[in-house]
Amino acid sequence: MRPQALPALGLALPLLLLPLPPPAPCTAPPAPRFDATWESLDARPLPAWFDQAKFGIFIHWGVFSVPSFGSEWFWWYWQEKKIPTYVEFMKNNYPPNFKYEDFGPLFTAKFFNASHWTDIFQASGAKYIVLTSKHHEGFTLWGSKYSWNWNAVDEGPKRDLVKELEVAIRNRTDLRFGLYHSLFEWFHPLFLEDKSRSFQQQQFPVSKTLPELYELVSKYQPEILWSDGDGHAPDYYWNSTGFLAWLYNKSPVRDTVVTNDRWGYGTICKHGGYYTCSDRYNPGHLLPHKWENCMTIDKSSWGYRRDAGINDYLTIEELVKQLVETVSCGGNLLMNIGPTHDGTISVIFEERLRQMGTWLKVNGEAIYETHPWRSQSDDATPDVWYTSKRKQKLVYAIFLEWPTSGRLFLSQPIATLGVTKIKLLGHGQPLNWTSLKPNGLLVELPHLTLHQMPCKWGWALELTNVI
Repeated sequence: MRPQALPALGLALPLLLLPLPPPAPCTAPPAPRFDATWESLDARPLPAWFDQAKFGIFIHWGVFSVPSFGSEWFWWYWQEKKIPTYVEFMKNNYPPNFKYEDFGPLFTAKFFNASHWTDIFQASGAKYIVLTSKHHEGFTLWGSKYSWNWNAVDEGPKRDLVKELEVAIRNRTDLRFGLYHSLFEWFHPLFLEDKSRSFQQQQFPVSKTLPELYELVSKYQPEILWSDGDGHAPDYYWNSTGFLAWLYNKSPVRDTVVTNDRWGYGTICKHGGYYTCSDRYNPGHLLPHKWENCMTIDKSSWGYRRDAGINDYLTIEELVKQLVETVSCGGNLLMNIGPTHDGTISVIFEERLRQMGTWLKVNGEAIYETHPWRSQSDDATPDVWYTSKRKQKLVYAIFLEWPTSGRLFLSQPIATLGVTKIKLLGHGQPLNWTSLKPNGLLVELPHLTLHQMPCKWGWALELTNVI
């Protein structure tokens, strides 16, 4: 049974009947450290691994990958908004009575090979992945008993895609495994019924969203829980604070899990573990709270789309710039790809991931486990961004354009003769430099041919003992 055919068995559920988490083991449970209030939950320290990781991969994959046209919001744009290009696409390519649910059996994942995916992810230099376990269409990539016959085990692939990827990630890589989950579903009758009553009843979160979340965490133990899609419903409708208190106090990932800020209308950029603030968020300056730039290689879509042209994809130079800017300003970069309906990662996505991995093999020292420096970018030379490692007294100047003069002017660092040392990552030999007054320095870059360059799309200087 697919979304519009769901039975209305939950219509009589009382407002305060909230689902219980899985039963605890027979040992005494740990004392709660966090209350079900934002004041308490927001005070939870973010597990250190997340800030150290810096770079992750987002994976938008679902039934929307079958039409693969326009956007992963295909169903909404076609049926609700009736955008002409989407209506015309369906008219020209599918029978008159074709429904969105009919795409379900066509989502085959026939060529999905979790080991191959994870090998690409490992080669990218990413430190974590976030898979869309369920998007706003409601189709779950695992055999959820709360999404009967509208999931990847009952329909389409007839496989637990979440489990396959989780096992491969944990057996073959050192990446952290994360899951995206949409709170709401566009056309679920229980959500629409709650919405019609201004969210004064909680049929949908009680019978669908919360049980799914408990199921996901208990079964797959994700170390990132990336919530999304509040449907303009407030956090108390979703019982978000109650769920997060369980997640942080009693769940199997309570010590390592990180969460974002999308837990109900009004929580974004205000509550949660780290902030996302908006899609493709890149403020260009340091923020006081840990944040993440979730963005796409395809400039217009999160899901795979057949109508994309070569100019619709960001170049590796643009992606490296996104990474460097984000990390310099204290953020993490979550770079999205959209696999096809049959489970393949298109060549252009694979190329971009492998190119990023090539760059990070040389320059990862200036990215991973770094901290923002006192200046995020150089105010005299464009496209120069700074990171630091305080304990080692290191500052990294990452520059995206190789100066034709062979000399790079850095206005921010203050160097000391006989103490400061500078080298180019991937080259290794000490570089000559000249101190300038009142501050700044001029670095003599090595004379290298194109083939001698340690990398192609940006370079990093390691500066020891500068202030």
